[in-house]
Amino acid sequence: MSYYIGIDGGGTKTAYALFDEEKNMVAMVKGPGSNHENMEGSFDEAADIIWAGIKSLLKEANITLHDVKFTLMGLAGIDHPFQHDEMQKRLLDYGLEDFEIFNDGFIVVKAGSTGAAAIGYNCGTGTCCNSIDSEGKMLQLAGLGDFSGDMGNGHWIAMQTYKMVYDDVYLGLRKTAVTKMVFDEYNLASKEEFLALVSKFEEDDADTFIMRLIDFFFDAAKLSDKVVLDVIDMMAERGAALISAHLNTLNFADETVEVVLSGSIHTKLPSEIYINALMRKAEDMSGRKLKFIKLDKPPVTGCVNWIFQQYK
Repeated sequence: MSYYIGIDGGGTKTAYALFDEEKNMVAMVKGPGSNHENMEGSFDEAADIIWAGIKSLLKEANITLHDVKFTLMGLAGIDHPFQHDEMQKRLLDYGLEDFEIFNDGFIVVKAGSTGAAAIGYNCGTGTCCNSIDSEGKMLQLAGLGDFSGDMGNGHWIAMQTYKMVYDDVYLGLRKTAVTKMVFDEYNLASKEEFLALVSKFEEDDADTFIMRLIDFFFDAAKLSDKVVLDVIDMMAERGAALISAHLNTLNFADETVEVVLSGSIHTKLPSEIYINALMRKAEDMSGRKLKFIKLDKPPVTGCVNWIFQQYK
């Protein structure tokens, strides 16, 4: 029996999955994030984490590395050839053979699409938009934060939500339903107390605070809050521009192009107002017929799909 390993390495966690010859997942383990850009030890520390995760997966399945025919990993932070080469060199030194490394955004394409060519648009903790075209050419857009004008991810929405309330209570610009939601949630009695909430972005439980702001954002959208709807329009416009850029740059031969949506903003939250706007704007801007697919399986499954398409 031959086995295949898929690795989905993010900034906060890494999933390691073992698949059999029928593409069945037979074992999975999870470990800490493996993005070298977040680590003092950079590539060395990230490679240590990945190698430890592989060994843990092999132990869980009671097999050896010799039973593994191929390993494919999608790793956050692998954005340029030199980063690929640095990580590859370290894993080769550990003794890993027959493997390939890509940016984690590309395995989303393979996880959700029905064919070999598609676009993947992820909005979760961060934002990235990746594609593989009909000729196998690959393109990655976004992912550099403010430097690439990223919008629509959870941190960005939370900061926009805080700014809406700030503009309302301090500048008196535009009233928003989010203000009352935030003041009620945190029992605020003054705008000064609201201002102090900014420290929560840096505290240990920052993720909880960020999620509450995101909840308020989408709750206000359902109330047709104009301030929030304007931000949603901006998000959708930016996402449509990313998708259109892929279509204009690469070659997608199918009449209908699949767009795989992943990340919590696209798949876990009540964001249909935003999703509908994104779909409409993307088709209008690109002039192409698009089929949007919400990813309903772990991104790591894209690794085994890719292996069977290209490396098996």
